[in-house]
This record gives sequence, C-alpha cells and structure tokens, in this order.
Amino acid sequence: MSVSDSIADAITKIRNAYRANLRQVTVNHSKLVESIVRILNEENYINSFDIIERNPDKNILRKQLSISLRYTNNGEPVMKNIQRVSTPGRRVYVKGNNIPAVYNNTGCAIISTNKGVMVDREARKTVVGGEYVCKVW
Repeated sequence: MSVSDSIADAITKIRNAYRANLRQVTVNHSKLVESIVRILNEENYINSFDIIERNPDKNILRKQLSISLRYTNNGEPVMKNIQRVSTPGRRVYVKGNNIPAVYNNTGCAIISTNKGVMVDREARKTVVGGEYVCKVW
C-alpha cells in the first residue's frame, strides 16, 4: 500500500498509539520521518527508537522505525498531542525571525530547514527559516 504523505501517516500512528496507551508503535521509514522521530527522542517525548531493516524472509518488506513511547509514573502520556501543520496541499513556511511559539514555549515546533530538520529554539537561535512540519506539546 502506498502512502502519499508519510509524515502525516507517522504522526497519526504515534498520536493514535498514545491515545490507546500502547508502549510501542511501528511506522514506515523515510529520512524526514527519522529526523522527526530523532527530534522527539532528543526532546524526551519518546523513550527510544530503532530502525528495522528490510527483511523479506521475516515478511518485512519496507524499512521501518520502532518507537518506544514515553509515559509518566502516573501512566499519563508525556506527549499530549502532535499536529501536522504543513501538508502536501498547503505548504506552510516561516521566516527565521518569525517562528511561532507552541503553547507558550512548553511545546516545540519542528522546522525543516536548509540546514536540516530542527526544533524551533535552534531555528530561532541560528535565525534560519523553513517549512513548518509539525508541532508537539
């Protein structure tokens, strides 16, 4: 099955897994999805992630990312929501000096820049803009 928007598919799978109180979720791999998941790991929204290589013998036909989700001691999800901002039908770009804050800087925005995928704090510090991929809180 082909997916037209792999980023939205991965974000939806992560959001649904948190809502279902799952501990593990698997999403299809792409370089941009891997960068987003790496940022979620650095920002402590997830515990860890592993890259599952393609293996036709085990019926794994595509490269995948296995994500271990993070919960508080009370069982509440650390990530309250994750939302896609820029879509294939409506791209949203921001300038380096005009990056919006997510929930009074308690959340983070993920920006795809010409210097790589980065969090809004780093993009503000280096004054570089780009595509506003998603926001997390």
